[in-house]
Amino acid sequence: MDGIHDLGGTQGFGAITVEVDEPTFHEPWQATAFALMMATQIVMRSHNADEYRHSIERMSPPHYLLADYYERVLTGTTTLLVEKGFLDAKDLTKRAGAAFPLAGPVAANPMADLAPQPEPRFNVGDRVRVLPIGPAGHVRAPKFCRGHVGVILHRAPRFRFPDASAHAGEYRKEHTYHVEFTAQDLWPSASVDNASARDSVVVDLWDSYLAAAS
Repeated sequence: MDGIHDLGGTQGFGAITVEVDEPTFHEPWQATAFALMMATQIVMRSHNADEYRHSIERMSPPHYLLADYYERVLTGTTTLLVEKGFLDAKDLTKRAGAAFPLAGPVAANPMADLAPQPEPRFNVGDRVRVLPIGPAGHVRAPKFCRGHVGVILHRAPRFRFPDASAHAGEYRKEHTYHVEFTAQDLWPSASVDNASARDSVVVDLWDSYLAAAS
């Protein structure tokens, strides 16, 4: 899903502040939120990891940017529990004492309806182009590499296709590839010195995201 969460290559957010000896949880509620997320996915099996990721993607941009990591965890998990009937929205509002900010509705993704790719189409050394897709639903092809050409470094074993599992709960699998892109190709407007001319980025991509490049 193309949204505020896909920040790869985005500028203007300032320096990252690193907290020395940062604890895993700053507040007790954060540990509770994380435990809820783990329990609902692993114990209850109410949803899968891709559905969970998509629930966070569906948060409104202002809420996403202002929320810390564990508030996003809580929002995504609670949204799924409401959508799947484990929680009643009215009862949730009553218990919270105010309207609880849930994520937006699930967006359709035509990538989830593609025919499976049971056999790998590419080999190490092949040049491939990432399809210039822009689906509204969950997708794991980062926006910064779409439309660009890279070289396959490694072919990995088959793994579940996230677009399908996020929307249909379908655990169909296809091969993934480690694809290398030059930094100059991805960000041609950036200043280039002798070091950055050698820089590259490796992205894990599913077969359905790729096409052969001439």
